[in-house]
Amino acid sequence: MEPLWDSFWVPVWGRLWPLLVWLVGLTAVFVPLEMLFAVHPHSPLRRQWLVDLGYYFLNSLIAATLVAIPLSVLTITLRGQLPAVWLSGIEGWPVSLRLLAGLVVSETGYYWGHRLSHQIPWLWRFHAIHHSAADLDYLVNTRAHPLDMVFSRLCALAPLYGLGLGSAVQLEGSLVPIVISILGTCWGFFVHANLKWRFGPLEWLVSTPAFHHWHHTRTGPLDRNFSSTLPFLDLVFGTLHLPREFPADYGIEGQMPDTLVDQVLYPLAPELTTAAPQPQADQVPAATWR
Repeated sequence: MEPLWDSFWVPVWGRLWPLLVWLVGLTAVFVPLEMLFAVHPHSPLRRQWLVDLGYYFLNSLIAATLVAIPLSVLTITLRGQLPAVWLSGIEGWPVSLRLLAGLVVSETGYYWGHRLSHQIPWLWRFHAIHHSAADLDYLVNTRAHPLDMVFSRLCALAPLYGLGLGSAVQLEGSLVPIVISILGTCWGFFVHANLKWRFGPLEWLVSTPAFHHWHHTRTGPLDRNFSSTLPFLDLVFGTLHLPREFPADYGIEGQMPDTLVDQVLYPLAPELTTAAPQPQADQVPAATWR
């Protein structure tokens, strides 16, 4: 029995310990900052924090595995539509240009995938879990249904690989999606953080907690600020909203189950699908900045 146990535990622990180290580092950075500079003061052990901790491990362990096959299929399909001269030309680009182009392409794909998650009722049932958090802090970044996370990653990474800006073979090519993924992950914790910091004109260039907190508002204006890191996309597509103040509340109007297991089953259970509010896809008002 011991060799069988070792064959199970060793690879699991090999994946768990980096997550534990990363979690300790995140907690050591964000908890003190959120206590000192909170938008809405609340305890780190706020309601549902254990559920969000469960999502942290669940999504970290399985999301990459779930996304691998559909990402490969989409990449091959997209690349098959491009002329060889395009792909060979991109291979000659310097890494800095690939990174810049890759960030814009990936962010644009994410923007539209995220926006569709608010506009298509079936996708919203999954995405509503992320928006059901009544309090925001850094850990809410991990609060997402695994299939919702897979969909958003596909929207961000498939155009990147499909256009030849990322490669699983060449070092320069593989560097682009790795850097963009790490940047997006780290920035996700920051923009969800309970921090009242404002950055003036820089908020035009990069997303901030204020920018993303308005995306989570419960009472409106709704369906704004879909970008992950580049607010200019919301400006271009008419969904930017960034006033001087922070929103007063967060969450959704409908009901969401309390436990992690029930939340994961929630979008797939017909008797629970009416609990979340349905977004109105035809009501996305113009961008506002004041």
